[in-house]
Amino acid sequence: MKDASAIIVVMAFFISWLGCWLPIAAISLKLLNWQPTKPLQPEQKLPLMVSLYLLAPLVLWGVIWFTNGSFANYGFVSSFAFLSSLALGFGLGSVSIVILFTCQFCLGWCYFKELNIKQLASVSFPILLIALLVGGIEELVFRGFLLTELARDYPLWTAAIISSLIFAVLHLVWEQRETLPQIPGLWLLGMMLVLARISDRSSLGIAWGLHSALVWAIATIDTAQLVTYTGKVSEWWTGKNQKPIAGVAGIICVLGTSLILWLSPLL
Repeated sequence: MKDASAIIVVMAFFISWLGCWLPIAAISLKLLNWQPTKPLQPEQKLPLMVSLYLLAPLVLWGVIWFTNGSFANYGFVSSFAFLSSLALGFGLGSVSIVILFTCQFCLGWCYFKELNIKQLASVSFPILLIALLVGGIEELVFRGFLLTELARDYPLWTAAIISSLIFAVLHLVWEQRETLPQIPGLWLLGMMLVLARISDRSSLGIAWGLHSALVWAIATIDTAQLVTYTGKVSEWWTGKNQKPIAGVAGIICVLGTSLILWLSPLL
């Protein structure tokens, strides 16, 4: 497989990943008493998602073994510099979300439920752990493995466009109705994370931190029900189905963060 085309290597990875996960998913659904006629509930989705994500590094290790590659080739290294980049990315992502909701608050588009602020302490840490897992695995798979492999056979920005499109479309696996309006924003988010890897000299540190911060901040706000939209403007501005990445404000936030990455390599 060392000299195999990028498409073959990519297909082998995703088919192997899915093939290893399906039996685990079937057993999990059985244990969770899931009924095919009913949609998956959040508490049912979480075990499925965690098992899927935990399998990814193992399957990727198999691909690396066949191709004589390494995790370092995909931007994942063990070093203090990597951890520093991760912290920088997390800080940038957190600040971008604070600015996004502060601007919407000042414009009268939303307000904060002060009584729900006390919930942040109890929900933020568990969500942080999940966000770090999701951000790390997705960056390793999409900006690490997928981008690197596609860049072997295609120009970098063609590889970036394709990998970001796959990244966006695969989010439909978990939820179709709410995810569909987010596809353009998710694709743009993928492109921003490619730029984060480039600005970090091919390391995934900033991209992982940035991705994790966005997942953590938005999920924490949703779980604590911290923000209520006033309806002053269309939800296409604030985010369809209350998902920031599905609205103009969220898109502007992604573009602004991308500009920072473009102008300030390694921040």
